Amino acid sequence: MKIGICNDHAGVDYKNGIIGYLEGKGYETVNFGTDTKDSMDYTDVAHPLAKAVEKGEVDLGIAFCGTGNGMAMTLNKHNGIRAGLAWSEEIGVLVKQHNNANVLVMPARFIDFETVKKIADAWLGTAFEGGRHQKRIDKIPL
Repeated sequence: MKIGICNDHAGVDYKNGIIGYLEGKGYETVNFGTDTKDSMDYTDVAHPLAKAVEKGEVDLGIAFCGTGNGMAMTLNKHNGIRAGLAWSEEIGVLVKQHNNANVLVMPARFIDFETVKKIADAWLGTAFEGGRHQKRIDKIPL
């Protein structure tokens, strides 16, 4: 499985950490994020990740910014993206189980890296339930 990773300046360390962690588990990763802590616009990395997910160039995405909100807002402007913001394992499970999130967004300034790994594992290890949830997902695009 190929996972695209993006981040702004607030998420550089977590992006680098999750790439190593996921590759150690056998995932292939593609870096869409910045590699420096110089201030930059999260939109400049979120849109390329979203397009790669939509085109099938990567299977899923993971994104980091300070609160996670800017990334989630930008990613969700794309009709083929369901970006879910998670700050706990339980939310990581639910955004996949109920919303079939194809991009996981995490707030780099509000959780530690151990939590990041737990959320990513929970999200990647969860299947979409379908059923009543699919009906709701079908109503998302405008």
